[in-house]
Amino acid sequence: MNTQTAPSPQFYLTAPATCPYLPQEMERKVFTHMVGERAPELNDLLTQGGFRRSQNIAYRPACESCRACVSVRIVAGEFSPTRSMRRILALNSDVVSTEYPAEPSSEQYSLFRRYLDHRHQKGGMSDMSVLDYAMMVEDTHVNTKIIEYRLKVEGDGIGQAKGPLICAALTDKMGDGLSMVYSYFDPELSDRSLGTFMILDHIRKVKDRGLPHVYLGYWVKGSRKMDYKTKFLPQEHLMAQGWERYTGEGTVTESD
Repeated sequence: MNTQTAPSPQFYLTAPATCPYLPQEMERKVFTHMVGERAPELNDLLTQGGFRRSQNIAYRPACESCRACVSVRIVAGEFSPTRSMRRILALNSDVVSTEYPAEPSSEQYSLFRRYLDHRHQKGGMSDMSVLDYAMMVEDTHVNTKIIEYRLKVEGDGIGQAKGPLICAALTDKMGDGLSMVYSYFDPELSDRSLGTFMILDHIRKVKDRGLPHVYLGYWVKGSRKMDYKTKFLPQEHLMAQGWERYTGEGTVTESD
């Protein structure tokens, strides 16, 4: 009988680099590779422990002097949309979401490229090629889906024709919910608040499956472009003592 245990993941530490969210700080990350049959289980454990996934790598901040990055997850079962969120849902009632295997398409990349050129011209992803995008989507050993959001277009009476792609989300399916790895949208449709709409749709999907959480990645206190994440209440933040309920002004201990 083979009693050899499966190898444990090996963790590595990056060299210091300028923080993209707080330029006055230096960031470091601890990371590991997620490959093989244990990758889905490992992804669940690491995501619940504050890691994020990028292709087949899981990483989390390991900065020496800063703790601004905080992992955030929405408590989906207790979530109730605000008045403004209900308006966003109504505004996008003509949008249909469909889950597909994690496979890239030229239509996705075209939308992704427009999004980057408009919103992240100086970001680390600004020069991503179509091959880079393909790797981002399909280089995964976990249960990953690409969720496409399209406008409804009336068909010929048989059904509804396939409308234009207006936003998309690369999403990991986990044992306790969904983790939004990356999302993007048509920058010319800013009045639809599609970023918020995709999060609301993920909350709906999680509720429908009877699961508790939507993972949003990191909230960076002091970074204005991250402030939107704290609007989805109730939510939990991963603190030193574990997951704690966020009240909007601070945290109240409530470890799971």
